[in-house]
Amino acid sequence: MNALAATNRNFKLASRILKLDSKLEKSLLIPFREIKVECSIPKDDGTLATYVGFRIQHDNSRGPMKGGIRYHPEVNTDEVNALAQLMTWKTAVANIPYGGAKGGIGCDPSELSNSELERLTRVFTQKIHDLIGVQIDVPAPDMGTGPQTMAWILDEYSKFHGHSPAVVTGKPIELGGSLGRDAATGRGVLFATETLLNEHGKSISGQRFVIQGFGNVGSWAAQLISEKGGKIVAVSDITGAIKNNKGLDIPSLINHSKEHKGVKGFHGGDAIDPNSIFSEECDVLIPAALGGVINRENANDIKAKFIVEAANHPTDPEADEILKKKGVVILPDIFANSGGVTVSYFEWVQNIQGFMWDEEKVNNELKTYMTKGFKDVKEMCKTHDCDLRMGAFTLAVNRVAKATVLRGWEA
Repeated sequence: MNALAATNRNFKLASRILKLDSKLEKSLLIPFREIKVECSIPKDDGTLATYVGFRIQHDNSRGPMKGGIRYHPEVNTDEVNALAQLMTWKTAVANIPYGGAKGGIGCDPSELSNSELERLTRVFTQKIHDLIGVQIDVPAPDMGTGPQTMAWILDEYSKFHGHSPAVVTGKPIELGGSLGRDAATGRGVLFATETLLNEHGKSISGQRFVIQGFGNVGSWAAQLISEKGGKIVAVSDITGAIKNNKGLDIPSLINHSKEHKGVKGFHGGDAIDPNSIFSEECDVLIPAALGGVINRENANDIKAKFIVEAANHPTDPEADEILKKKGVVILPDIFANSGGVTVSYFEWVQNIQGFMWDEEKVNNELKTYMTKGFKDVKEMCKTHDCDLRMGAFTLAVNRVAKATVLRGWEA
């Protein structure tokens, strides 16, 4: 099942639990607006190249739309639709005043020079500048983009609308980016894991963790969890997988990964088959890479008692059912990885106020939001006698549905 089908399925299950009117259900699913633009730029060699840029704006009943811009050669419209919708539910679970959006450009950033990427970003911004904005739609970095991309969007947008640092988040610190943003999703995973374990009378310290994916989110989660006394026993990424039953030395592994562009060849552990990462003995499994990695083929092999979804849609619905029967507790992506968008919200707030916070305040506020978010999800679980995934989805859909009805937008 692809990401869009899985997201729609979860939405419909939540809608049934909440007994939503069919017209309201339909209006909540349909995107607010889909934008497709042609972006032509001169390449460094003088030739002209044309790319397709897009932005899917899903819902704005609770506030401006929010979501990443990705540069990737194979942009799948269904996947982007799913991710835009997922952002609507994610911001609603976190209770931050946004809706969902997603977009990007169909290109391979590795094949473009820095100046070509800048020209492409500026042309894309020129085409959509009147459809994004501080109170309309606030983009952020995603796959293939980063702080520099956001800086170009900010500069180009400001030529039309005056200096507007709050139009994008994930900016360089020098242009109004927030302290703590780089670690935010990983730190959110730490706080989410803490609240989950506390609920079951446990703490991070002494628990054994396996992390699949060692990019920004996985490496930050590993570092922060190990600092709290958690034992990371196995890690994998695109280059390979390593294991050490006594616990991996995470600072050394992070240095090795930066130097060698991956975990492969790290001497502080034994190399293992990356496909066996899910069957390793542990208490907590954290998928922090791609979607659909936990499926019916490997779900029965999972030995973890808890799964914390740091990636988007890592668990297929079929695997969900298998794991539920095994008694595995899954903390869903729309709550577990919402630390990034929550700190993006803090960045937006700081830019609007023109008053920047120190990193301690950012981290404390994030902990407050994640802790409150978990309590809200648990309340919905008790009210509707459902698991954490449905608790999170019913919480999100209920908040968006209420806002839609209050604004008089129901069909």
